[in-house]
This record gives sequence, structure tokens and C-alpha cells, in this order.
Amino acid sequence: MHIEKLVVPTPFPVGPINLYLILDDPLTLIDTGPKTDEAYATLNSELARVGSSIESLRRIILTHTHEDHCGLAAQLARESGASVHVHEWEMDNIIAPDVTRVSGPLLERAGVPAGEIEDMSARYARIHNYAEAVESAVSFKDDDEFVFASGSLRVVHTPGHTPGSSCLFRESNRLLLSGDTVLKNITPNPILNRDPIDPARRFPSLGEYLVSLARIRSLAPTLVRTSHGADVTDFEEHFHRFLRHTSERQASVIKMVPKEGASAWEVSRGLFPGVKDIHRFLAVSETIAHLDQATAENKLVMEERGGVDRWVRS
Repeated sequence: MHIEKLVVPTPFPVGPINLYLILDDPLTLIDTGPKTDEAYATLNSELARVGSSIESLRRIILTHTHEDHCGLAAQLARESGASVHVHEWEMDNIIAPDVTRVSGPLLERAGVPAGEIEDMSARYARIHNYAEAVESAVSFKDDDEFVFASGSLRVVHTPGHTPGSSCLFRESNRLLLSGDTVLKNITPNPILNRDPIDPARRFPSLGEYLVSLARIRSLAPTLVRTSHGADVTDFEEHFHRFLRHTSERQASVIKMVPKEGASAWEVSRGLFPGVKDIHRFLAVSETIAHLDQATAENKLVMEERGGVDRWVRS
């Protein structure tokens, strides 16, 4: 099984995305890049560089449904006839054109002012233009296998960055294609999402992410090929570095909670002063994730007051 990295530009601060082409039967592309003319043209050039083409694609596998990963899926499927595969928890994100990741009710519970929610929703609506809903998709789940002529890739469901985030693992050489679950020089944002089992609740993103990293550690990958930046060649070191970062960030979050308590929005404004635009949503997402995790570890207590969750010292 031969795997080629294809680098495609994105309009997002994260920079270019690494796509992976499995040069085997069936010819398979892992993630697609965003729906922009520049990304489409570059993808065509990258495929030609390795002796392939869009028309030759037979299968598209999405590690998750953020726009830089799924944006071109519909167009590529139309042009090639390739099937599109996504984790079952994110199926609606890829087949429903009006799905947004900004949940007004969850943000209200976090204490975010109505005007800010409106602004966040409008900004993400513009970001959503970088993706197009597919006509049909095939769902996968944890431990499913994608079979090729010369081997297979096993799905490792790694919720955290998003509920349906998934890696692909090659057992024979312990190679991991990690999507955004593992990034060498970036800490993946634990994004605020509805819980796929109970959409009225928020998904415990940081707690799930820590479990996912521990699961990857148990696989002892020899090489992790990421979606942004360089490969990770020493996952054990990466794992412990992330744990240290998480512990330090959680301590900072807890310090920001005053004696009388605070909402996630109030804590985020203190923790990330001066953040603007879409980064306000990312800031409140990360803050909620750490507050929820601190609550699960009995370091804070959450109380509901007038429809808003507030945290106090335990």
C-alpha cells in the first residue's frame, strides 16, 4: 500500500491541509480540502504529480466534517463517481446543507450575549460556504475496515476535536493517519458541539479527547501522518507534552473563576482577552471544555442559574 501526501491551500489561519492518496485499488483520497478554486486547482496538480486524477478516484474518506477537510467532497464525487465515507455521528453534517456547528442554545447556556451569538452564527455561515453538501454518503463506525488490494486501514474513532473525528490505522506497520486528532505543533481546539446521543446536551469534548489520545497511545504508532504540518514520529513524547499543556491550561481556567462564580463566557473573556472574530467562538469552546473537565474531576462545581451554567470553586 503506497500513500502519497498532497498539500492543498486553505483560506483559514491553520494554513494548508495535508490530504493523503492511497495509491491502491480502490484509489482512495483521505479528506478533500475546502471548496475554493485555488484548492481545486492545486489538488488537480498534486494528483497529476503522482500520476493520478480526480476522475480516477473511487473512494473518499473524511476524517471529520470541518470545511477544510470535506469542502470539495461533493464536487469530487460528482466528477469521479467516488463514494464518500464519514463517521456515523457526522453524517448529517455532510448531507444536510443548512447544518451549522454554532448552537445558539448551548452558547446561551454558556452565558454568551445574544449579539455575540448572532455574530458567531453569521461568521460560521460564511465559513460554511467553503463546503457543499454531498448527495449521498456512507457511514462508518469504530473498528470498521477499509480494504485495499494490498492491505487495509482500520477506523479508530477518536472523538474530541469533533464528535466523529476518526483516524485510520494500518496494522502491519502501525502507521496512523490522524486527521486533526494529532497535530505536531498545534493543539486541536475542543470545539463546542451538540452531543450526538443527546443533542440538548453539549459534547464533553476535552474528556473524550483525552480518552482518544490514550487509545492512540495504546496502539503505539510508529508514525503519525497529520492533516496540518509535519509528521509526529514520537507519539509518546507528544502525548506527555499535551497532558502537561492541558494541566497548565486547566489550572489557568480554574484561577479565573471568582469566589462568586462565573459563566464560561466570562471566564473566556478573562482567559483570552482581546480575541476577535471567529476566535471568540474558539475561545469560549476551549473554556467550556476545560470547565466541564474540571467539573468531572471535582475541581469545580457547575450550577444552573436563570438558564446559564455558572461554575464555582468546589
